[in-house]
Amino acid sequence: MDWKDNPRCVLVAGFAQLPKGTTLYEVQKTVGCVLIIDRDTDLILDVSFTFIMEVTNEFICSLVRGKSVRHGVDEIVREIEERFLAPAQRAIIQSLRVAHERYCEMVKY
Repeated sequence: MDWKDNPRCVLVAGFAQLPKGTTLYEVQKTVGCVLIIDRDTDLILDVSFTFIMEVTNEFICSLVRGKSVRHGVDEIVREIEERFLAPAQRAIIQSLRVAHERYCEMVKY
């Protein structure tokens, strides 16, 4: 079943400010993280980040897609810290954490 046809799937979003003084900040100011999560399994079925460069978005999404958020996002954060070595790293992590917090509020963890 596709997530679009699954009524148990929800979309949550989180945003964070990009680091000042970077080119990306001059263009967008914030980064957004959009997660589509299956409420039955707590798995991230799809994800997107608001980045100008497609390859950046694809890489970060590959680190997040298919992961469980049942016990938080610390494992995902560690992988981002180890593999995404760019000035926007903290903003990416913050936007992910905010999206996860919204999900937890909704499902009342």
